[in-house]
Amino acid sequence: MTAVSKQPSGAASYATRREMLSAPGQRKKLIALLALMPALIVFCAFWLLPFSRLILMGTEVDRNSGLSAYLTILTHRQYLISLATTVGLSLLVSLVAVAIAGVAGFFLARQHFFGKAVLIAILTFPLAFPGVVVGFLVIMLGGRQGALAQTSLWLLGERWVFAYSLAGLFVGYLYFSIPRVITTVMAACDNLDTSLEEAARSLGASTWQVTKDVIVPGISPALLSTGAICFATSMGAFGTAFTLGTRLSILPLNIYGEFTNYANFAMAAALSVVLGIITWLALSIARRLAGGNLGASA
Repeated sequence: MTAVSKQPSGAASYATRREMLSAPGQRKKLIALLALMPALIVFCAFWLLPFSRLILMGTEVDRNSGLSAYLTILTHRQYLISLATTVGLSLLVSLVAVAIAGVAGFFLARQHFFGKAVLIAILTFPLAFPGVVVGFLVIMLGGRQGALAQTSLWLLGERWVFAYSLAGLFVGYLYFSIPRVITTVMAACDNLDTSLEEAARSLGASTWQVTKDVIVPGISPALLSTGAICFATSMGAFGTAFTLGTRLSILPLNIYGEFTNYANFAMAAALSVVLGIITWLALSIARRLAGGNLGASA
């Protein structure tokens, strides 16, 4: 009888201790939920609900084609060309920016010389410029009255103008993409273990082999992440394109035109959803290839 009477009290004390141990964990979960609540409210109010509305609006019948706006994008040559141009231009900007600024960022991270801080400040200064200012700078360089036009007119008797075309847009996008790559690569190079390079050189590896087998794999997450960010920024950049000319066939300008000039809200919503999905896919693929470190190296 004594053993039987002790068992319930032991079970009761075990349950009490279990509740006492689990109580801090529950409090932590509650605190975490309360801490995330403002962010969740802002996310739902300013992203989830508007984006859901955009998706539903894009399913409406387009008044020009009689089809759903999404189907119109896939069947209409104008929108397909605009989509391909935007993706191709953004991809080209990302590749060129990573190639140029990756080398510059590695050099600045490893070399120490007089005036380095001033040079870095100058190279990263375009980050402070909005898209409209960048577009104006491109016009000052390659516009009808720009530096290149005046020089070519003086030397060859004709004006060379590129600011109002895809070439000008490429230069503008590249201008504000290079600083992002430089800062990210410099941070990644600072975290790179130099002992691996020394070990490779001690084994007889050449400079090219060390670069190919040690340095590039070591900073590849940074290169992938910053390339994806450059791609996403170029896909949605509006100010620079609007400054250079509204006749360029790219998605941001098409969205603006459908919304303001033609009041075609269904098509504007569908184009916005397509642009967002492509950008999200690019960032997701880059995150997966970088091992989940997208943006972490910055």
